[in-house]
Amino acid sequence: MRGILLSGAIAALLAFFGTPIFIRFLSKRGFGQFIRNDGPTTHQIKSGTPTMGGLIIIFAAGIGFLASHLITSVPITTSALLVFGLVIGLGIVGFLDDYLKIAKRRSLGLTAWQKIFGQVIVAAAFAFAGLKFPDENGLTPISKQLSFVRDTAITLGVILVIIWVIFLILGTSNGVNLTDGLDGLATGAAVMIFVAFILIGVWEFGQSCAVTPGSKCYLVRDPLDIAVLSAAFAGACGGFLWWNTSPAKIFMGDVGALALGGAIAGIAIVLRTQLLLVFLGFLFVLITLSVILQVGYFKISKGKRIFKMAPLQHHFELVGWGEVTIVVRFWIIAALGVAAGLGLFYAQWVVS
Repeated sequence: MRGILLSGAIAALLAFFGTPIFIRFLSKRGFGQFIRNDGPTTHQIKSGTPTMGGLIIIFAAGIGFLASHLITSVPITTSALLVFGLVIGLGIVGFLDDYLKIAKRRSLGLTAWQKIFGQVIVAAAFAFAGLKFPDENGLTPISKQLSFVRDTAITLGVILVIIWVIFLILGTSNGVNLTDGLDGLATGAAVMIFVAFILIGVWEFGQSCAVTPGSKCYLVRDPLDIAVLSAAFAGACGGFLWWNTSPAKIFMGDVGALALGGAIAGIAIVLRTQLLLVFLGFLFVLITLSVILQVGYFKISKGKRIFKMAPLQHHFELVGWGEVTIVVRFWIIAALGVAAGLGLFYAQWVVS
């Protein structure tokens, strides 16, 4: 528990005090956001706001996590290293996209296929490595079993596991990216999910088969260290949110959105809570579905739309809702999804 508190507190302080310094650094170099002309007109005033704030989130989380281990003298686990490697890999893909937008002075960076290709390569490497490195109990960071609130009886082959992991990471990282359209929306939702992962990781450790053998015990490698890593990301996002909330002084950019999405997916995978992501990340699922429905219906109906604009948050902007109203109400939706996910997780242990 001490490691969790240290990790979260150090990351939060670094993000809180480091973000304004990073804002000045980006502003001096003209690293500002370019706004699409086809979006809500109210967004035009955000043009030039410093972007790539996700770099400070990754930095703060990494330092908070590392410092916690140095202070407590607890070794870093393979599972946590793999998840953070996934975060860095996806962060690099997002950084390239952000940098090209700035260099070209337009709102388009990497092409969609270039971005997906980069994400697939990083996700595949994470999946392949996660099936290696068994511990003394034979547990690898990633299980070959399909999981909901724990591993199910459904066994996937190595190839299917890799494909499934790629799908989860692509869906989550792009879901966070789509959600990151209003000040603080994605960041605030991410904080709630990381806090949920802290609770899940601590519970899985306390009820692990190594600590408490029995029919209800969890076969998960390194759950406590994943809770420490989750605390680092929760703290980093919380400190960053102070400056990212409306009116935002900085945006996380694709480097932040893809990295946070990767962290959420990676943590869910190694904690054996893959399908629980549908509930924990319900806001991201909802917003992603709005885009899929909009595009699909537009093609089928030859030009008609379900929403005034997708992703969903922009529809409500065009309806007339204020930005802060949308963000707060969507945070409530995110919180309800997280609460449902935690309820399902605990309910399975109670009734099993």
